[in-house]
Amino acid sequence: MGKAAFHYRELTPTDVPGGTVLTCIELDASDTLESLAFFKTGLGKDEVNAGGNTKILDRRSVGNGLILKLSHSDDAPAILVDGAELSLPVQPQELDVFATLNVMLAVRNGETVQSTLDWLAYHAQAHNLQGAVILDRAKPGTNAAYLADLEAGVASIKGLKQVMVLRVDAPLGAPDLPAEAHPYNAPDAPGKDRMEIPEPSPWDSPLAELQLIEMIRYRWLNTARAVALLDISDLVTQTKGKATKGRTIFDMAVKSSSGVVTLVGQHCYPWRVRNDDEVSHGDHICVQFDATKMRRRWVVAPQKTGPNVVWRLIRVVAARPQTDEWVKFYRCMGLRHPTDSAGQIVPKTSLIEETDLIKLSKKKFDHKPIRMPEISAPKVNSADNDVAIITCMKNEGPFILEWLAYHRAIGVKDVLVYTNDCNDGTDTFLDLLQEKGFVQHRDNPFKGTNLKPQHAALQAGEKEEIIQKADWVISMDVDEFINVKVGDGTLPALFDAVGDANLISCTWRLFGNSDVHEYADAPLMAQFTRCAREMTRKPHQAWGFKTLYRNIGLFKKLGVHRPKGLNPQLWTHINWVNGSGRNLPKDMFRNAWRSTTDTIGYDLVQLNHYAVRSAESFLVKRDRGRVNHVDRDQGMAYWFRMNNNTEEETSIQRMIPAMQAEMDRFLSDPEIAEAHAFSVDRHRDKIDALKETSNYSKFYEDLTSARQERLARLHPHFGANVFLAGPEVIPDWVVERDLPDDFFFTVEKQDTAH
Repeated sequence: MGKAAFHYRELTPTDVPGGTVLTCIELDASDTLESLAFFKTGLGKDEVNAGGNTKILDRRSVGNGLILKLSHSDDAPAILVDGAELSLPVQPQELDVFATLNVMLAVRNGETVQSTLDWLAYHAQAHNLQGAVILDRAKPGTNAAYLADLEAGVASIKGLKQVMVLRVDAPLGAPDLPAEAHPYNAPDAPGKDRMEIPEPSPWDSPLAELQLIEMIRYRWLNTARAVALLDISDLVTQTKGKATKGRTIFDMAVKSSSGVVTLVGQHCYPWRVRNDDEVSHGDHICVQFDATKMRRRWVVAPQKTGPNVVWRLIRVVAARPQTDEWVKFYRCMGLRHPTDSAGQIVPKTSLIEETDLIKLSKKKFDHKPIRMPEISAPKVNSADNDVAIITCMKNEGPFILEWLAYHRAIGVKDVLVYTNDCNDGTDTFLDLLQEKGFVQHRDNPFKGTNLKPQHAALQAGEKEEIIQKADWVISMDVDEFINVKVGDGTLPALFDAVGDANLISCTWRLFGNSDVHEYADAPLMAQFTRCAREMTRKPHQAWGFKTLYRNIGLFKKLGVHRPKGLNPQLWTHINWVNGSGRNLPKDMFRNAWRSTTDTIGYDLVQLNHYAVRSAESFLVKRDRGRVNHVDRDQGMAYWFRMNNNTEEETSIQRMIPAMQAEMDRFLSDPEIAEAHAFSVDRHRDKIDALKETSNYSKFYEDLTSARQERLARLHPHFGANVFLAGPEVIPDWVVERDLPDDFFFTVEKQDTAH
């Protein structure tokens, strides 16, 4: 068998006023001269008209790239753009090059010669690939070595007959994006909101001129047996189904009633690449366990579909492939976005090994990839249920005892508290409680770390024996109460109800101030009984959750709302349930911090969140600042969002006797009673001092106004943007009327610092 013929074509576009003609292709018409003109994106359908010797038979666009079908009396058609007439050079069709062959159409954007050869050889062997058209995005004068080495390499690929490299002497990428290789363009790259984006690079940014697919079709591929649109980073699996086993994707397209087969792609990644090695197809052995989005490409048999279809990026327009006619492919993301570490283009906590890819690497590429480290499956004794809380506090002295007494009453064994900048006796109170064996108290080490106080505390807490030895751990605040609604209201009852679950999401119920304005040294759970409805998606915080999780190594570190740093090798051991005991989907395992309409549940447990307490106590909270978001003000917008008095909810009150018994034991100790009283007095003094100032006096007046009391009962009627903007955007007529249940009010999204 002879070696593959190698062709190189370079298109020189024609500049026109306000735009560019990429090329004009002569069509085979029986008695007239016809051609197709392909314009670079930027010119609209109506901005180009026919010149003197030319008629426009059809106008359409693909991916915003204009395509004109022209009839003309001379060899060179003429067009009018912005009053100027220009003749277009016409290129002949070369349909004989790939006639009757199985062909792949691909884009090269920096991939190496070796990657290209591996890609061609694999598909020649696996799918009887016979030809390829490669659109090379290289800048002028930079691809000579690639062409020479590719021409030499394709000669040895068995079954390959024709290879063409095409280059267009114009930038073809999105004008506002960096190079496609940059992690910013990797769809799964973590931390994009913090990423410094390089300058736009249209020569190698993601392809924007999608009309080139049609151009290549009409000039070279309309007589091919079948054509697959893929990239050099894509590997099509061999067919396995009973009806298709052993058939190539090209055979499937030819035999299909529609002439089209869908290709469904999954991203794959290397775990790691050996030092100084270039990434290869064979390095790609991992996929994301929680991936939900798939890429779409296609295979088409041109003679079967006929001329009245359009080849676009993800589908062949006007063709209707059967739903069961599809084949999987893998997109090797390390080739599209080469980086020093896969963690720059995908969260490594999502990666797991794929058996098919490991076999592919060994059998088809003769490669030995770096494997993921193995982690032993966790061992669990269901009888071990000691619970530890880690929390942060600042000036929370008056509220410590009730919170501690309640959680001891429901079964919490250990509490680790970090404090910073207290001036109400909170830190000395906690020192006393530590001496008496009720808590562990630490100074928050956040200063000088560039970490927020809560994050610094969690990082430090991971090293504490009290956390490391706990069977269950939860990170939560002193204004949050785990409200177990099953059995006798204790954590053992909850653990019995959820069986072998190892993570439990406790979703917030936002409790408002119940129109209680003055501070009283009395249990929060007795004073504040009004809260948000269960089905309250807004404000955004309404369905935030805190997670009680078994400390068995599924995750690497503590997090504010849930453990972080999933060990992906163990993801199948995760049994995460919501507050009703229903399993959460795997796409929530890595980053979720709030419930959704599909995952909300309160039947077994909820987290009573007393975020505002009384109006007077809220003055102190605002003056104190926030433990996590230290740069955000807790003003009227925060009060409005979190002060939710929509309905009565008293389920937690059945635990008041048990809480009070613990509280009484605390207060029977004179030193504890004195420390508590000191914090209460300091809290009252602070309230009085703040109310003496004009700013806080006016703020308190606004908090306790009839308008705010009314708004706290109307939350279900407001859209998300209302909560972002603040209560001042709500007209008085909304507040003053009796609103029907289906009334809804919102505003346009505003630029707000709240």
